[in-house]
Amino acid sequence: MEKLHIPVLLSEVLASLAPKPKETYLDLTAGYGGHASKILDVTQQFKDSVLVDRDSFAINHLKAKFPQTELINMDFYSAVLQLLQCGRTFDMILADFGVSSPQLDQAERGFSFKNDGPLDMRMDQRQQLTANDIVNKYSERDLAEIFTHYGEEPTGRAKMLAREIVTHRPIATTKELADLIAKKSKYSHTHPATQVFQAIRIAVNGELEEIEKTLPLLPKLLNKNGRLAIITFHSLEDRLVKDFFKEASSYGEESEITVITKKPIVAEKMELVINPRARSAKLRVAVRN
Repeated sequence: MEKLHIPVLLSEVLASLAPKPKETYLDLTAGYGGHASKILDVTQQFKDSVLVDRDSFAINHLKAKFPQTELINMDFYSAVLQLLQCGRTFDMILADFGVSSPQLDQAERGFSFKNDGPLDMRMDQRQQLTANDIVNKYSERDLAEIFTHYGEEPTGRAKMLAREIVTHRPIATTKELADLIAKKSKYSHTHPATQVFQAIRIAVNGELEEIEKTLPLLPKLLNKNGRLAIITFHSLEDRLVKDFFKEASSYGEESEITVITKKPIVAEKMELVINPRARSAKLRVAVRN
């Protein structure tokens, strides 16, 4: 599994968080432990660090990899609330909001238009709402709004694609949906279904709402001089992080955080050769005052 998932911006995250021996670490989206492995190798603070992921497949992998470390199998907002209630604080926090490579590559998870599978897209397979529900049950108007707001599709194209989907329902698989979109699209450097799949995935998992609720709570989980690193993968996520950093650092001496990255850090050309999925990744970093 480690070979399947390459953590993005790894060297940049390590440089930004600058882990030291015995420091505590919270990973809110631990996935398959790519970032966590390198950080915990330095800190050796396995018992007082916490790894969070809502995906049970990831948690099972992490159990074998980090037997001494506390694991929390829930969405990161719920995990943050739980940790705050327990009075926990950390020297470093990382949140990587991307979908992990194994999730994309496992056809049965239904995240990818490249691997034919059922319309699922749930990060937490315990939840009821799936991509199938959205594609086959939502109204044409609701679909168009999802494609516009979460996929950033132009309004006219969003309405057209929503109409096509409703006309051709039921749609059972990712390939059926991707092929339908492709027939109504001109190819560019990315697959024409990319933004629609992103939009449906965000809607299924409530991703933007979860990020928006979680961000204001994160400084409260940091020790003084604790570092917060956040990786985003599209403009909607990055805008939320950018706006939060700006707001939380705008009160002078009363500010909770100081922003370290005036501009987001992006992948170097060498990393893009090895891991093309890093091309849209942006890293923003702040320090607790």
